Amino acid sequence: MNRHYFLIIISFFCLTNVIAQEVAILKYRGGGDWYSNPTALPNLIKFCNENINTTIDSKPQTVEVNSIDIFQFPFLHMTGHGNVFFNEEDAENLRNYLISGGFLHIDDNYGMEPYVTKELKKVFPNTDLVEIPASHSIFNIVYKFPNGLPKIHEHDGKRPQALGIFHEGRLVLLFTFESDLGDGWEDPEIHNDPQEVREKALKMGANIIKYAFEN
Repeated sequence: MNRHYFLIIISFFCLTNVIAQEVAILKYRGGGDWYSNPTALPNLIKFCNENINTTIDSKPQTVEVNSIDIFQFPFLHMTGHGNVFFNEEDAENLRNYLISGGFLHIDDNYGMEPYVTKELKKVFPNTDLVEIPASHSIFNIVYKFPNGLPKIHEHDGKRPQALGIFHEGRLVLLFTFESDLGDGWEDPEIHNDPQEVREKALKMGANIIKYAFEN
């Protein structure tokens, strides 16, 4: 990418990050259902606007990984059940977005983990996902989760894990695995989760949004 052009993008992103609170769903290649859980993010936005003083547009946008448009959003959400693929252009664009102040939350809706782990090595070849301790501010910034990431839905009997990538000390990417936060954000009649389970999911989501906007 031309350096001058990239600096223009970063300047635009920084300005947008100051004046707007917008979020978007990340559309990726590979055939995975990036569009799953359609009511999840709108419900999380509504919860945040009502409870943590955000003013996020109620309708999240959809952006492709290789698009300059990702730089308009301080927060991107990615989910699905299956295959994920980043080509070289995708990986470079996503890396530039993350190291310049963006934040990506990937929520495994079940089945993404082996693909995500492999493709993220294209984005950060020399950086591994690491488990985020319960003491990290993302678990305390608004609502308290002393034991870390909550469990929303059961799949393989594994504990929930919050995995992350850090750049220069800042958490730039959060991968929530074996938790299913997005299912907990969806309309209540879709999964028939108890209210307390949905509330846990929404509160954890609010923490993620708050962290992304302020760090």
